[in-house]
Amino acid sequence: MMPQPSMPTRQGLTVKHTFRQFKATIVAALTSLGVLGLSLLSGCTTDVSKVKSAYSSQEWPPLPEITANTAPKVSESSLAHSAKEYRKDAASHLYGINKERIFKGRMPPMLEAVGVLDVDIDRQGQVKALNWKRPPKHAPQVMAEIERMVKAAAPYPAPKNLSQVTYTDVWLWHKSGKFQLDTLTEGQD
Repeated sequence: MMPQPSMPTRQGLTVKHTFRQFKATIVAALTSLGVLGLSLLSGCTTDVSKVKSAYSSQEWPPLPEITANTAPKVSESSLAHSAKEYRKDAASHLYGINKERIFKGRMPPMLEAVGVLDVDIDRQGQVKALNWKRPPKHAPQVMAEIERMVKAAAPYPAPKNLSQVTYTDVWLWHKSGKFQLDTLTEGQD
C-alpha cells in the first residue's frame, strides 16, 4: 500500500482550505459592490408625474390661415417624371405652408412618432387618398394631425408630366408638435 501524499500547506493551512477562504472573500466583495451599485442607482429616479404630463395629449397649434397675401409662392405645377422626383416638390410645398411647425436642426434620437405615409395626388394637385405604410399606432393624435396637415396643404403642385402620382414620405415627429420629412431632413442624432 502506498502512502497518500499530503496536501501542500501554506502557513499551516491546506490549499483546499485557502481556496475556500479566497472564494468566500470574492463573493463577499462582489456582494458589497452590488449593494453599493444599487444604492447609487436608487438615487437616479424619475419623477413619474413630470413624465406623464410631458406626453399627455397635446394641443397642436392651428394650421396657418392662408390668404392671397400670405400664401407661399408655390409653383403651380411640378416637372417631376417620377414619384421619387415629385416627393421633393411635395415636401417643399408642405414645408412652405408649415414653416413654424418645422423642427430646426438635427432631430433628437428619441421621437414621439415616426410614420410612413403614401399620398395620392391627382392631375390638379388635389389629395385623392392617404395610405399609412407604417402608421405610428401608439400616437393616434399624431396620425390624425399629419393627415389633417396633408389634406389642408392641397392643392399640391400639379404633376405636369404624370397623370397622377403616389408619393411616399417618412414623417419624423417631435413631442413638441414640430416635424421633419425624411426627404428634407437635417438628420438625427
